[in-house]
Amino acid sequence: MKGLRLPDTPEKRKHLLKRIGLVIGGNILFAIGVNVIISPMNLYSSGFTGMSMLLRLFLVKFLHFPQIPGVDYLGIIYYIINIPLFILGYKVLGKEFCVTSMISIGIASLAMALVPVAKEPIFDDYLTACLVGGLVSGTGAGIVLKGGTSGGGQDIIGMALSKTHPNFSVGKIAIAINTVIYGICFFLFDIRIVVYSMIYAVVNALALDYQHTQNINVQVMIFTKKDGITDKVINEVRRGLTYWRGAGGYTNEDTYILMTMVTKYELPRLLEIVRSVDPQAFVMVNEGTKIFGNFQKRFTE
Repeated sequence: MKGLRLPDTPEKRKHLLKRIGLVIGGNILFAIGVNVIISPMNLYSSGFTGMSMLLRLFLVKFLHFPQIPGVDYLGIIYYIINIPLFILGYKVLGKEFCVTSMISIGIASLAMALVPVAKEPIFDDYLTACLVGGLVSGTGAGIVLKGGTSGGGQDIIGMALSKTHPNFSVGKIAIAINTVIYGICFFLFDIRIVVYSMIYAVVNALALDYQHTQNINVQVMIFTKKDGITDKVINEVRRGLTYWRGAGGYTNEDTYILMTMVTKYELPRLLEIVRSVDPQAFVMVNEGTKIFGNFQKRFTE
């Protein structure tokens, strides 16, 4: 059967369940940060979440859409404005990325729709709300990315452009979108709301980066006396390896020396493979290696 396949080994199933747990937990945490801490203070998030909050304001305050008991329009709007990006993700980033992102965004939308907006602010001052809300929502967004999928919105746009234009970065799209969002807020609200919303966005971004640093290149050298690692890495991590035969300086025993380059969040799976084949293997990891030439950028595990 073509397309997505269910994992066929206990290790892969465990890995999948871990990813699902990260995506669900991260999205719920993000929704709590936005709905429980930020929204009651009338502050606005960045990215597509901020766009959704502005559209919700327009629907409720200006068009007087009736409120649905127990449901917030934020999650519904967030999913709708992401639909065109699924097509972009499918064409540029592939079917697996598109499907996993649809599921993740669906979970995020459901969480934002069902996590109730607090009627009264939890904190008395804006700065505390910005700091705590940014830490909570940023940590949640970072956990989602750790799960190997996208949070949607500008992430998908930036990832697609990064793949077609190697020197492009996701951050450029985020800056452009946030400039528009906070420019609109500047004309609609008090300047204090705009400033504190921007502080929240910065804290959110810092917390996200702490949880997940995108596409750090990692050089891995593996010293092993057993066969089997090369095929498993090629088939399961989908990275090539270079290997040669050497000899231990102390034991003078034959040794395979394997070298490959992976991204930061492909590394845990690579180490699992090495341990499953040879628990005694010696592994050297060098993060932040610069690469020139044909190395495929990826944004999912």
